[in-house]
This record gives sequence, C-alpha cells and structure tokens, in this order.
Amino acid sequence: MEMGLQDCADSKIGNWHLRGISTGEKKRLSIGVEILTRPHIMLLDEPTTGLDSASAFFVMRALSSIAYDGKIVICSLHQPSSDVFNLLDDLLLLSGGETVYFGEAKMAVKFFAEAGFPCPTKRNPSDHFLRCINLDFDIIAEALLRYQNICAIPESSSPSVKMKTAEIRETLIEKYKCSEFSINTRRRIQEISEEPAIEPNKRINASSWNQLSTLTRRSFVNMHRDIGYYWLRMVLYVLISISFGVLFFNSGKDRETILERVKCVCFVYGFMICLSCGGLPFFIEEMKVFRRERLGGDYGEAVLVLSNFFSSFPFLLAISLLSGTIIYYMVKFHPGFPHYAFFCINLFCCLSVIETCMMIVASLVPNVLMGIGIGTGVIVFLMMASEIFRPVPDLPKFFWRYPVSYISFATWAIQGEYKNEMIGLEFDPLLPGNSKMKGETVLQTVFGVPLSHSKWWDLTALLFLLLTHRLVLYIVLKYKDRIASKFPRLHANKTVQHLARRVAKAGERLSSSKRHHPQRPLSSQEGLRSPIP
Repeated sequence: MEMGLQDCADSKIGNWHLRGISTGEKKRLSIGVEILTRPHIMLLDEPTTGLDSASAFFVMRALSSIAYDGKIVICSLHQPSSDVFNLLDDLLLLSGGETVYFGEAKMAVKFFAEAGFPCPTKRNPSDHFLRCINLDFDIIAEALLRYQNICAIPESSSPSVKMKTAEIRETLIEKYKCSEFSINTRRRIQEISEEPAIEPNKRINASSWNQLSTLTRRSFVNMHRDIGYYWLRMVLYVLISISFGVLFFNSGKDRETILERVKCVCFVYGFMICLSCGGLPFFIEEMKVFRRERLGGDYGEAVLVLSNFFSSFPFLLAISLLSGTIIYYMVKFHPGFPHYAFFCINLFCCLSVIETCMMIVASLVPNVLMGIGIGTGVIVFLMMASEIFRPVPDLPKFFWRYPVSYISFATWAIQGEYKNEMIGLEFDPLLPGNSKMKGETVLQTVFGVPLSHSKWWDLTALLFLLLTHRLVLYIVLKYKDRIASKFPRLHANKTVQHLARRVAKAGERLSSSKRHHPQRPLSSQEGLRSPIP
C-alpha cells in the first residue's frame, strides 16, 4: 500500500541526505508501518492532522481500501474535507460526551434536515455538523459581542444560524434518542453482545532471519547516512591517532622509551574510550524507535541486539584499522604482522564493549544529558581499575582489585597490549656494561603485569566481556519496563509523603511568622492604598 513517500527516499545527493521528513510525512510513515503488520482492527487518533488536503485524502483512501478488505478501521477526525467525508462508511458525532448521531455517514445529512437543521447546498457537511454541535461557537460569539460590539451571528433564514449552538445541540441529542438510528444501533449492540466471542486472528510475523536481515540493513543505512553517527567520529579518531603518532614518533629501544611506549598505550586506549561516548545521542534515538516498534510486536530484543552489532561492525572495524595502522607504524611498535593484527583486534574489541555499555545506558536514561553524564561516569569508573591510572598490583585488594579489575574491559585490553608490545623486545641497560633488559622483566618488575597467561587469554577475556555486555543489554531491554511497572505505587506513596512533609513545614513557618509578626491590612501600608475611594 503506497503512502506517497517515494520522493522522500530520493531527497539526497549521492549518499548524503539533505533533510529529514516533515511532520506530515512522519504521520504517513507511522501509518504505513502499522499497515505492514496487517492488523485486524486499526484505531487511529487524528491521522490527517498536519497533512494538506491531498495528503489527507491519500491517507484516508489507503485506510478505506483496508476497510474494504474486511478490516475494521476506526478514526477520530476533526473537520475533514468533503472528499474525505465521502470516504466514510459510518459516522459518530460526539459533543460534550453526548452522542449526537451514530449511523451511516451518507444518512447524517438527512438526519440533520429532518431535525430542522438542513445543510446548505454549497457547504461541506462536516463543517455544517461541527457548526451545529461545537459549543465553542457560542463562546466566540459572546466574546465578539462583548469586546467588539458586533453581531457575530448574522441574520439568516436558516434556523441553525438564528439559534445558539447549545440549543441546536440539545435539540439534535433529543431527536437522536428517539430516532430510528438510535433504535437500530441499540438493537445491533444487543445482537453483537449475544454472539459467541470470535477468536482473534493470530498475528503472522516475519521469520527471525527476515527480521534480523531487515533491521540490520535499516540500521546500517541510518549509520551510513548520518554524518554524526560514525563518519565524524571516524575523522576525530584519525586526527587523534595522527596526533599520537607525532607525539611518540619513531620510539626506539632506549631505556627512556620504555615509559614512552607505556604512556602511548595508555593514552591511546584512554582517549579512544572517551571518544566512543559520542555515540550516545544516536543510541537514545534508536531506543525510542525500538520501544515503539516493540510495542507493535514487530521484533524482539534479541533481534535488536544482534542487528546493532552486525550493522556497527564495519564502522568499528574501519575505525580500528585506520587508527591502529596510523599509530602502529608512526610510533614503531613491536614489528611483525601478528603484533599489528593483535593491536587492531584488541582495539576493536575494546571499542565494541564501550559501544555496548553506551547502549545499556541509553536504554535506561530518559534524555541525552543524563546519559552522557552516567555513561562517562561508568566508563571512567571501569578505567580506574586498570593500568591507565595505577598498576593493578598496587590497587586496594578490596573492591578495586577484587572484583572491579576483573570486570573492567580496560584492564584486560591494556594488559594484553602491554604483552603484545613488550614481550620479545630488548632495551638498553640501566647502567653501561650490563646486559640488555628484556620486555618480560620490565612488565613483571616495573608494571606488575602477570605473565602467567598469554596475551591471547587477555583478548579472550575481552571477547567474553563483550558477550556479557551484549547479554546484559538484552536483559535490560527485555525486563526494564516489567520491573519499572511494579514500582509506580511505591513511587507515588513516597511523593505524597514528601509533599505532606513540605506542607507541614510550610504551615509551621506560617504559624511562627504569625506569632512574631502582627499582620496589617495592605491598605494601611504606605503606597498600597486603593485608588478607588
């Protein structure tokens, strides 16, 4: 079913979109998304609001086609055009909660004519109906008569113009109660209530594979089109990598370069980790779309978690390869392709863990500012238990070393990169004539890095943390709303108690002020006397 959105897909130059979609286009898009699920009953609240006459007719025509296919479509409309009105099958007119008319739309004109309020020949029926039952017209007329001294209701031979809207409304309501339309409606409701309940049609969703592939493709397109999602961050990663390469350019194997290499590793991971927090605003927008589509039953939490990983994979891989290549060859890290590959893979896993952390935060916070504060705090907290700030053996054993250092991704990432960089290298001795220092010795004696396991075990631990964070994201998405729904009464009780305490304190202050300060009328104070004697 087309919704007239074909032009929106082509509003771009090359691969870059020049604009988003307008309010009316968003309205049509949301209706189109719901139509795709083939619901048996559709309830729409003002689907034509914000649309021009052509778009409104286009949308109502699509909904009318759905109704002709055997579906039930119920809409609330405010002042539809004559073309839209002609598409309606049944019409319910409400005014102040009272039923003015309920029956076939084409018979409404006849009902108003028989009640003594015929629709003028060249007037839109919906405009005439609203003029007869909307009490706001009386308020407008009284305001015009009061402040402008003009008659807002001109003299006319039409009874609907000479009478007030309230009188017309009451007449129509009484007329409908004893009309054939009301009798038929009550009889039909009684018949439906006596019929056996019909088992609702089971919703047929796409297969899990189709959901995953479609959502992955859509997420990838959104990431690709949005400059700020990954492209701008990729540029920042490259610029910072070049800056690192210039600062630590061509590090040698002197004893002074040991500390330089360690600083470079810590700076690289520290700054790369902080830059990954920039994706939080986009994750929050993605969560908003997910919540709406999940309520519609389009897909589940597992599909979102997997599709986000697959769609972001090429961008994170490109960032890791670009940044890793620039830093590795400019700084002259440990030579050899296996060391280069480990550096890039380790950086990729670290960035993937941080992206998952930001998605967890985005699914829990209500806005961007709170998300940036909480997300940055969580990342810095985990970084504090790594070699970026202090060697792991020097950390307080309670809490910081056990268990925080073991659940910190930064600890495993930096330990693995230390081993990748230092093991196998030899540095100049501290004193001339002594034997050269091995990288393994430096790691154990100076930085306290354990060599009981290899760097590949550190990488494995980082991959395990990535899977764990993805699992936590799935659990948060699945159970957050269920858990939050169990505490509204507790929150309401606390709010009431807090307000009661504030009112009591305000009453105490007021009574205290009355005891110590005798009150005087305002008219007795200088400069506050009324100008009217």
